[in-house]
Order: sequence, then structure tokens, then C-alpha cells
Amino acid sequence: MAKALGIGGVFFRARDTAALAAWYEQHLGVPGFWLQEAGLTIFAPFPADTDYFPANRQWMINFRVDDLATLITQLQAADIPVETRPDEWDTPETGRFARITDPEGNPIELWEPPAA
Repeated sequence: MAKALGIGGVFFRARDTAALAAWYEQHLGVPGFWLQEAGLTIFAPFPADTDYFPANRQWMINFRVDDLATLITQLQAADIPVETRPDEWDTPETGRFARITDPEGNPIELWEPPAA
């Protein structure tokens, strides 16, 4: 049986494609073409009534990061609001999480997996 090998791309609509692409590269280090590091990727449909991300959004992208604390500092220095809920989201088993939105309001979850 043939099967998918991994995520080949993430495509979404934007009002200003060039500006949004530049924002992702500047603040998250995500270029247009990206050879990402190997690691766990979760593919999980959520119930239609989930409150895990905003009800007016169909999706939320999650980026694995290597140093969440430093990235949060960088984002805040760039006046990007960062939401954390350590008591609710973070566990030794799953790692640490933070959330931001891009300039067009798309939700982004930042995930630092637990140390191996």
C-alpha cells in the first residue's frame, strides 16, 4: 500500500502573501522552502466545537522549537503578544507550549518537546 511520507507543505490564504511570508521568516525562521529537522509531527483533526484554538479559525499550525524561552523573549521584543499557560499546557511528558497569532490572525502554537 502506498502512503504519505510526511507533510509536504502548508498552504493557506493571505491578504498580503509577501508580507506574511516575510513575517514567518523573520520571527520564526520559516523560509518559503524549508528542509525541516526530523522529529515528531502530529496530524490530528479536532472536533468541530473544540476550544483548543479560536472557533473562527479552521486550523492552527504548531511549530517545534528548540528553545521556547529564548523565542518568547525574541517575540516579545518584537511586540508580538505571547500566551503561555504553564499549569494547563506544559507537562514533563508533552513539553512546553506557547501561542501567538500571525499578522492576519492565524493561530500558531509553539512547542518545545521534552528533552530526550
